[in-house]
Amino acid sequence: MTSMDRRGFVAAAAGAAAAAVALNPQTAVAVSGTREAQGTQGTRGTLPSAPTDTDGLPYEDEGDFADADRGFIAAFTAGPIKTAAGKVAWDPDAYRFIGEQKSEPDSVDPSLWRQARLLSRQGLYRVTDRIYQVRGLDLSNMTIVEGDTGLIVIDPLISAETAAAALRLYREHRDPKGARPVKAMIYTHPHVDHFGGCRGVLPGSTEGVDILAPEGFMEHAVSENVYAGPAMARRSAYMYGAQLPTGVKTQVGCGLGLNVSLGTVGLIPPTRYITATGQEVTLDGVRIEFQMTPGTESQAEMNFLFPDLRAVCMAENATHTMHNIITLRGAQVRDAHAWAGYLTESIGLYAKKADVAFASHHWPTWGDEAIVALLTHQRDLYGYLHDQTVRLINQGRTGSEIAETLQLPPQLDRVWANRGYYGSISHNVKGIYQRYMGWFDANPAHLWQHPPVEEAKRWVECLGGQRAVRRQARRYAERGDLRFAVTLLNHAVFNDPGDREAKRDLAGLYTRLGHGMENAVWRNFYLMAAQELKEGIKPATSATLGPDMYMALTVGQLIDSMAVRVNGPKAWDLRLDVDWHIGDTYWHLRLANGLLTWTTSASPAKDAGLTMTMTKPQLLALLAGKGTDGITMTGDPALLKRLLSVLDAPDPVFPIVTP
Repeated sequence: MTSMDRRGFVAAAAGAAAAAVALNPQTAVAVSGTREAQGTQGTRGTLPSAPTDTDGLPYEDEGDFADADRGFIAAFTAGPIKTAAGKVAWDPDAYRFIGEQKSEPDSVDPSLWRQARLLSRQGLYRVTDRIYQVRGLDLSNMTIVEGDTGLIVIDPLISAETAAAALRLYREHRDPKGARPVKAMIYTHPHVDHFGGCRGVLPGSTEGVDILAPEGFMEHAVSENVYAGPAMARRSAYMYGAQLPTGVKTQVGCGLGLNVSLGTVGLIPPTRYITATGQEVTLDGVRIEFQMTPGTESQAEMNFLFPDLRAVCMAENATHTMHNIITLRGAQVRDAHAWAGYLTESIGLYAKKADVAFASHHWPTWGDEAIVALLTHQRDLYGYLHDQTVRLINQGRTGSEIAETLQLPPQLDRVWANRGYYGSISHNVKGIYQRYMGWFDANPAHLWQHPPVEEAKRWVECLGGQRAVRRQARRYAERGDLRFAVTLLNHAVFNDPGDREAKRDLAGLYTRLGHGMENAVWRNFYLMAAQELKEGIKPATSATLGPDMYMALTVGQLIDSMAVRVNGPKAWDLRLDVDWHIGDTYWHLRLANGLLTWTTSASPAKDAGLTMTMTKPQLLALLAGKGTDGITMTGDPALLKRLLSVLDAPDPVFPIVTP
């Protein structure tokens, strides 16, 4: 029995050399002959112009395992980490099954299983003299640098609860008397897994504590969580498999880390911004030299060198996976060209100057030669994806066509750190295409297509009804073409969401696809889809945004967050002007033509029908539906009611795999 047979990808017609079709997030191209369909970004290795196959990867190389275990001090053994309300924010034992599994499971791609084994290690580790990391207590790592009199904390995880537990683990083994206060904190970039746990590190006063971040940090830290935040949160549940149980047939992590914690998210504003490459700062006696890398993995990001400790932090710009140029949860497209350029600069800045490179995910890399190799391979990865995608764009190829054919050179593809566990060639290429060309591929047939339900109705009608669609889908699945089989069944479900047989068959195919994915995010998407088709949509599970996050929003951002909730048609004929008087500023809100706009001045507007004088906490309470206590209103209070009446509430559990 072949490796693909045991993954259930093909039930080949007896005696036939049926064409097999790739289902691969990396290369996913059709091949002919007797080769079985690949549902993975691999089952070991990559074949040129063929589905990614992981059979040719260097599994004999155990170097990553040695690095992942190097410097181990102790595991976290205190059991589930809970919030004040008793909710489990993180269960450090949830992924113990990975280490306990004695044989390679049939339901996980072997390359992804290797990555999961590496990520399942958790605890306190020594990186080098004075630098320690806590890994495996959240999606990201927390790094602790011992200064002359206290501690410097880098990237304090997602939740206050997990960050506090990480700091306790460090103190237990390095500072049992708690004599070293936290003297400084560094945010490498404004993604929540790099700042959200700040209150677990600094639960009280932050007076006298240096908090450093790259220029633009606050703007991007809050904006990503506001405007399209509800939709991103829903899609993130798919991306991280948040509602899947852990296990060899379900969720085995996300390739970047294990998963996201579900504690309390905070945000302590920086006290100092890094603005230029070459800028040097000394924190508690520790010298740090910074490199600005905007537009790479984040719109505001930075790497930095500890020259006296000969260690470099690569933030999230060089990790042990292909990263995302565009994330499947939704985000602005990142600049692959700039990313590669900054890594070239990093090589020049850090070669011969560092004995270890560590990042906010995964495990460190030791030795100058290995560090330069990692940075070079990652640089060439993003640069190649960018340049070859643009080359093919200029030859008239569309994003989906490029994603089907573009492959990495074998010397890059065989590098473990370049494998697509989190990002993939397929969706990264489409992201690069989107950055340059937008959503439209210039084919007029795609300019004005029907939305999913209407298109599904017509597909089902053309194919002869629901039963015929199910029959055809099974035929394609038996031939190994799961991609087209799920396309047909998706139409059947959208045409008739009450068709239990179609939903059952589609869930089965999504499960088969998921079990073959090398990419953990694709695996989670497929398996979340299968679960929702079988069990329905479950209540959302997410971290809790603490008051820090809301207080970090500017008044303008709060108004903008209202503006994107205005039900335009409902507000077409509504015209009103309201002033918010907060501090020394008047915020002039105008609703007209279904659009909410605002300006500011130091004096009230003459045409305001209502003026509301309040503090920012009172405004936050108002927007949270807690009433107008303490707010002074002059004018017509009914205008506030009319404004609030045209705001739609986001749907945190909107359907994805059903209409």
